[in-house]
Amino acid sequence: MVNVILKFVSCCRAADMRISTAEVLDCLRQLEIVDPCDERQFNTVLGANFAKSRREQGEFDRLYHLFFHEMQSGVPLKGGLPEEILTQNPDAVPDVIPGAISDKMAELIRQVRDQEGAENLDKRKRNELDQALMDFLAGNPLAFIQAVQKIHNQDEQASQFFKSNLGQLSSRLEVMLRINRLKTKMVQFLGTHDLFIDAWSESDVTGLKERVNRQLNKALDFLNTEPGLDNVGLKETGARELHYKRLGEIPFSNLTPTETQAVKQIIDRLVRKLKEITSRRFSGASRGMVDVKKTIQKSAKYLGVPVEIVHKSRPPRKGKIVTLCDVSGSVWSTARFMLNILYSLQTCFSRVKSHVFIERPFDVTSFFISNEPNEAIQKILNDPRINYNARTDYGMAFQRFRDDHLGELDKKTTLIIIGDGRSNYLNPREPLLENMRDRCRRLIWLNPEQKKFWGTGDSEMIRYQDHCNEARACGNLNQLIDFIEALVL
Repeated sequence: MVNVILKFVSCCRAADMRISTAEVLDCLRQLEIVDPCDERQFNTVLGANFAKSRREQGEFDRLYHLFFHEMQSGVPLKGGLPEEILTQNPDAVPDVIPGAISDKMAELIRQVRDQEGAENLDKRKRNELDQALMDFLAGNPLAFIQAVQKIHNQDEQASQFFKSNLGQLSSRLEVMLRINRLKTKMVQFLGTHDLFIDAWSESDVTGLKERVNRQLNKALDFLNTEPGLDNVGLKETGARELHYKRLGEIPFSNLTPTETQAVKQIIDRLVRKLKEITSRRFSGASRGMVDVKKTIQKSAKYLGVPVEIVHKSRPPRKGKIVTLCDVSGSVWSTARFMLNILYSLQTCFSRVKSHVFIERPFDVTSFFISNEPNEAIQKILNDPRINYNARTDYGMAFQRFRDDHLGELDKKTTLIIIGDGRSNYLNPREPLLENMRDRCRRLIWLNPEQKKFWGTGDSEMIRYQDHCNEARACGNLNQLIDFIEALVL
């Protein structure tokens, strides 16, 4: 049983699931208490130890099904679990042993490998992917899982003149071609008249052909199917308050110069109001936990009765804000108001840092430190580093942010992404958002488009929101006020 669990753990780690040695030991101790031949109990114990959150449950279920169900030989033995497990309870009668392969399949794989070895004398040069597919046929999916995960984690190469999302697609296509090539080779090999094949019955050969096709089709499904994230924690915005009936409903991109000035005046009043509220809140929140030592000292004059309760003083805890703003034409009208409010309210936070991007992120925090918010926004518009004629590339921007600025995120930081999620059909690289979410307190996405347009055309918002703690439309004054009040208060 130990060997089986260790092999499964290796597969989970190959898929980037974090499983510690202590969790493996806990799992083994718990399997001694339950009946490991009862799959419901077996699955529950493994899931409780290895899937640390509901977001990881989908990946765990996918790997569990692959390892303990799809990698089975189809040869009915005494169990639905490996033979090592059966030794713990020999009276149980499970279904099938996953990972076991028939003698004929093992002989077939050995003959094909020997044939390839004869064609290529230097076995070290044999393609690792072909080896992984052979292992997959033999019931060991570890190397294939590592190859697939390597494709998922593959970074796109930045290019100033030519941009595409063919990096991961071409790698995925290569795997698909090799699977089809191996399938053809195995079927052709079974059609030859080798000595060991002539000794098999026609039904044996037909069954092996069907099994080869079935196993390699499972490899294709695993390559092309990504687990869905259980994002039950995604905060849904309910009915919003109508702060301003006419001006508050006009999209920022449609504001006239006169209306823009009116919006700025409203924002100034909102900033003053929120500053007053937060200053009173911080001053009133200075009382901390009970100071037991001083309370006992005070109780001496009351015959040991704690009449006067003394509290420890605590400084107000302020959060940190990091913003990542798309400054392309379709989004900038919203981003500038958002940045204006955040830096006007920076006394409510311990730190505010800002990055803007079209195809790559640039740190613009220094503009706001040395200038008033409105003046800083004008200087950002004239920054020569930003190519406003470039195509928006969210995937590359996230990749560069992860490489250069991930250290700015910690468990006291709220990451706010302002953008429409339209990546011009380039690689969206949404798994990078998961890395950012794991590092920060929460990840909020503000989209100037209304929700009915999410996922249309080149919009990747449906995929992006699965990795966010909160995703909300924020394209007019009323929606912006709702978000700022929720963020600050």
